[in-house]
Amino acid sequence: MHYKTILAAALAVNAAAADSTSMNLTSLIASNSNLSALGTLLKAYPSIASSLANATNVTVLAPDNAAISALNTSMSSMSSSTNMTKYIEALLDYHVIPGKLFASNFSSTPIFPHTMLNMTMYSNVTDGQVVECVLSGTQAEIISGMKMVSNVTQANLNFSGGVVHVIDKVLTIPDNFSTTAQAADLTDCVGATNALNLTSTLDTATDITIFAPSNSAFQDIATGLTKLNTSQLTDILEYHVLNGTVDYSTSLKNGTLTMMNGKNLTVRIEKGAIFVNAARIINADILIANGVIHVIDSVLNPNNTAGPNPTMTGVATAFSGASSGTVPFTSGVTSPTSTNAALVTTNSAVASSYSTTNTAAIAMPTGAIGAAALFGGAAFLANNV
Repeated sequence: MHYKTILAAALAVNAAAADSTSMNLTSLIASNSNLSALGTLLKAYPSIASSLANATNVTVLAPDNAAISALNTSMSSMSSSTNMTKYIEALLDYHVIPGKLFASNFSSTPIFPHTMLNMTMYSNVTDGQVVECVLSGTQAEIISGMKMVSNVTQANLNFSGGVVHVIDKVLTIPDNFSTTAQAADLTDCVGATNALNLTSTLDTATDITIFAPSNSAFQDIATGLTKLNTSQLTDILEYHVLNGTVDYSTSLKNGTLTMMNGKNLTVRIEKGAIFVNAARIINADILIANGVIHVIDSVLNPNNTAGPNPTMTGVATAFSGASSGTVPFTSGVTSPTSTNAALVTTNSAVASSYSTTNTAAIAMPTGAIGAAALFGGAAFLANNV
């Protein structure tokens, strides 16, 4: 496609000098003055550097000098209890994708390749934590935890073990549900999970998809929430959680999903928007340590599974008789003092009807590669209930 041609040309201007399949990764880094700080960092962790140098059939997202400088500053303020070697190991794992991902694989529809980050203290996603790779205009972007964006500034630098893309910011390892949701100002949702003792479960489960209602969604039905008992509230919250499967926006299809409470949720793609029952996804693909959050504009009701009305200008509510007010369980949950704007946007969603065929173009390894191999180491609820 034309935009891919533009991307490849724009990003590869500086690639030719370092484009050598006979050069190993260590040599490529040493030959690129914009990666000297990364080289210095790796020298401080020789065992990690050695394993990385011997990696084969991988894509390395290499932070430039300014990115490493910013990392060094942030590390200086880390808790003394942080195992820095383990942290650096995990961070570098997150910058390595098994298989070769080239500039031509990027399109306006995101893809979510797994990385080598499998360390359980940082990730509980089967096959490794993912990054989001997407084309914004002609700019290739890598989106990581907290929806932080790293721009690809040099692409397709070949080396004997694969390909390197230079990025302008170190990737952010996705944090757990509660930390990420609070940062995304989903404080009513966090308050609800805290009140019902579900937060720990959502923070530690493996492979999870959470359809998290916005604060406005909870506030729209606040008077109804006060009429529900703990069992009813738990049933509602569990209806927002898909356990055992991570469904990014591009993998959501027309059909049903069986949620944590055992009841079915219907996914519909209408006019380029993604709906779960009648709720619209308004911010998709917020990566978390064990899966993904999709923010929705209304609270789901397992006893009212009406579908969407795409022509509706307001927000559909699944709880008849409820009205807006103060949500009863938000005491003690503070709003973020600052946050990444992409975390709180209400117009970020990708419908699965868009083409995602570029995923197939990634040259994947023929054998399994593990991180260890690389770095060693609820009358209200009745129509309603």
